[in-house]
This record gives sequence, C-alpha cells and structure tokens, in this order.
Amino acid sequence: MFADLGAAIIDTDQISRALTQAGGAAVAAIRSEFGDDMIKSDGSLDRVRMRAYVFAQADARRRLEAILHPMIRAEAERRLMAEASAPYVLLVVPLLVETGAYRNLIDRVLVVDCDEATQLRRIVSRDGLSEADARAIMAVQVTRQQRLAAADDVLPNAGELERLRSDIGALHQKYQKMARAAAENIA
Repeated sequence: MFADLGAAIIDTDQISRALTQAGGAAVAAIRSEFGDDMIKSDGSLDRVRMRAYVFAQADARRRLEAILHPMIRAEAERRLMAEASAPYVLLVVPLLVETGAYRNLIDRVLVVDCDEATQLRRIVSRDGLSEADARAIMAVQVTRQQRLAAADDVLPNAGELERLRSDIGALHQKYQKMARAAAENIA
C-alpha cells in the first residue's frame, strides 16, 4: 500500500530470496558451508531443510547469517542509492530489532503490529508450518513488547483492511512531510 502511494520499498527478505534462488550469489557459499543437502535439485536453497537445521542449532544460524547478512546489506545499500529520488524509502527488515543492523541507514522505525495469536496464525498459514515450528521461530525473536518499545511509529494490522489503508495514508502523509523538511534542511 505504501508503494501504491509512491514510496520506494526495499525488502531485505526479498533480497535474501533472490540471493538464495537458483543462480543466486549466496548459493555457492551456502553449499560450501552446509553441503549439497541444503541445495535443491534446481540449484536453489532448500529453505525448509535449512530452516529446520538452523533453528535446531544456533551455531548453524550464525554461520548462515554470516554468509547472507553482508550480501543482503550490500544489496540494500545499493538499492537505497538507486532510490534516492523517491519521496522516501521504506527499508523492510524483518529482524531489525533483533539484530540492531541497519540503524545507521534509517531515520525511524515503523512496526507493523498484531497480537501474538494473529501472528502465529499468519506464520502457520503463510509458511505452511506446524504451530510448534511457528512457535519455535517466534521464540528466537524479540517479544512484541520489545518491538513496540523500539518503534517510532506503530501500524496496527489486525486484519481490518480499510483501517489499515487509512492508517497507511496518514503515515504516508507524515513521512512525505518529514522527507520534505529533511530535504529543505540539507538545501
């Protein structure tokens, strides 16, 4: 919805998926570190197998992050420079609060929020995971309260589409105004 209003969107999860698809820049390093079992026959990362492996072993997760995170950040920074003419840019970082990364690239933190039961239901539905697997993923993330404490802005996403659209419109206006003021201060 922000993109429909003219904001540029850089999604680090989409960057990660591009890096791990067949022919992606991270595949060779992942294969070298974790073996052929983690790569599907089409040459892409076996995300299901890797997810199970890294959530069972914290060291494996750190090794995977050591491969992916620098590549994701470099691509995000490249895209930020390419989007310099946009009114403002939303840099989507799913684990921003957990990692503390990207803080030097952002001015504000927007948290899209819903209650934990809704979050659990959405993870199960979106990723096809069992409830237990979804809970395990949620357990290694910061709590909802920690995310909200880190937020400059909160976007409630309880499922009411018209309310969400209205809230996004208000935030869009706010962000455009802030971007204009920042540009005037630079000039």
